[in-house]
Amino acid sequence: MAITVYGYPKCGTCKKAEKWMESKGLQVDYVNIAEQPPKEDTLQTFIEQSGLEIKKFFNVSGLKYRELQLKDKLPEMSDDEKVALLASDGMLIKRPIATDGKRVTVGFDEKQYEDMWGME
Repeated sequence: MAITVYGYPKCGTCKKAEKWMESKGLQVDYVNIAEQPPKEDTLQTFIEQSGLEIKKFFNVSGLKYRELQLKDKLPEMSDDEKVALLASDGMLIKRPIATDGKRVTVGFDEKQYEDMWGME
């Protein structure tokens, strides 16, 4: 099974997720989220497939998030504006995002990965 992982090479959590997947024999297609952030339509699909709220896709501990004071601004924004903002800068997106084209996870939680990507 091939999994596309949107991550940041210097991110420790992304490295852990990638290492976990490789240890399970999964093929990882890695996309540098800073250089190639997912486009708006791709993000919209990820949000729908994940079943998560849009706010769960924001990297709330990131420097960019704090710089832009998004904690205060997000509640006032429409969903379309939030998705456009995420697509504008990969560093605003919580990572890693992993997808097989049907299912999506955001962040790395070993149990969630086992449930989602463990050998079937």
